[in-house]
Amino acid sequence: MELDNTDIQLIKLLQEDCKKTTKQYADNLHLSKTAVYERIRRLERNKVITNYVALVDKEKVQRNFTVLCHIRLAQHTKENVLRFEREILKLEEVSECFHVSGDYDYILKVNVENMKKYREFMVTKLTAISNIGNTQSSFTIKEVKHSTAVSI
Repeated sequence: MELDNTDIQLIKLLQEDCKKTTKQYADNLHLSKTAVYERIRRLERNKVITNYVALVDKEKVQRNFTVLCHIRLAQHTKENVLRFEREILKLEEVSECFHVSGDYDYILKVNVENMKKYREFMVTKLTAISNIGNTQSSFTIKEVKHSTAVSI
């Protein structure tokens, strides 16, 4: 799907705050409410916009201990990779998982309450997944930048 300037501006506005009214977006873009409504529907239909979510303050829900966990699989068969990925999808502590190149195979972003909870997660859940050969954990000190917006 080809995005024009208006689509891009609308997406930026929606990424900033998707709870505004169609009229508010229309006023900002100097379009009619109907034109904005139709553009949003088209972006949704074409899967440019995939979801709408509420962003939660991790500190207020006691999940502000963030760990980047690097994982190396013991064997790299298709079956092992797919099994690992299926198991990771079940772990609520894992907010993001990336299959990467380099020394490790995966990087997980894990959000838990504290170091004790992270150890519990590692011992009871993560290491219970077969075929993990090696892990390395990096504990975040400060979140310098965080954005849910995709730059377009």
